[in-house]
Amino acid sequence: MAPRTVAAGYVALGDSYSAGVGAGDYLSSGTDCKRSSRAYPVLWAEAHAPSSFVFAACNGARASDVLADQLGPLSARTGLVTLTVGGSDTGFATVMTSCALGGTTGCLSAVSSARATMDGPLADNLDRLYSAIRGRAPAAHVVVLGYPHLYQLRGTCVVGLADTERAAVNDAVDHLNTVIAQRAADHGFTFADVRAAFAGHEICSPSPWLHSVDLLAITESYHPTAPGQSLGYLPALTDAT
Repeated sequence: MAPRTVAAGYVALGDSYSAGVGAGDYLSSGTDCKRSSRAYPVLWAEAHAPSSFVFAACNGARASDVLADQLGPLSARTGLVTLTVGGSDTGFATVMTSCALGGTTGCLSAVSSARATMDGPLADNLDRLYSAIRGRAPAAHVVVLGYPHLYQLRGTCVVGLADTERAAVNDAVDHLNTVIAQRAADHGFTFADVRAAFAGHEICSPSPWLHSVDLLAITESYHPTAPGQSLGYLPALTDAT
C-alpha cells in the first residue's frame, strides 16, 4: 500500500522514548541523541509521507532542553508535532537506581520526590514548552504521547524489585501521565495514552516490549524495544492523527 501523503510538515520532538532509545538501528547524526530508524516518528513518516520530516527528539531531553534546542524547525507550515517529555524531568533514572539499590524505603522515597516534581516544576515547564510550541507552529496538530507502565505485577520475574516497588513505579507513571495530559488539554493538544497498547507487554510479562535493566547497555534500560515502538507507540500516534 502506498503511503498516505500529508501535505504539511511533521516535526518530532521529545526525549529518549521519541528518539527510539532501545529500538536499535541508530542513525548516524554526529550526536549522542541515539535516534533510531525504528522509532515511532520515523515509522509514521514512512507510512504517511509528510511534505517534510524533522526528527529532533534526543536522548535525555527535559522540557527545558526541548524548549531551548528543538523548536527551530517549527513554523507556520508545520502540520504535525509529536513529543514525549517529562520522564527525564522527574529524575527517572535516579528513581530506578534508588529502587534497585535502596530497598523498599529508598524506592518509595524516590518515587514520592518524583511525584512532587511532577506537580511543581514539571507542570510549569510543560506550560512554557507547550506555549512556545503553539506560538511557533500555530496551525499544527500537536500530539503529546504518554509513557507505559514499566512492570506487569505478579509477573514472570523471580528476581529484582518486589511487587510493592513495581506498583509504586507504575503508580508514578500514572501520575506523570495525568500531569502531562492535563497540561496538554489546557493548551488544546491531543494526549495519546500508550498504557493500553503496552498492557501484557511490560517488564516481567511473557512478551515484554520494554528492556529491563541491562548493565551492558544501561542507556537502553527501561526503554521500549523495536516492537514497543511499532506495536505500542505507532498505533497510538496513528489513532491520534
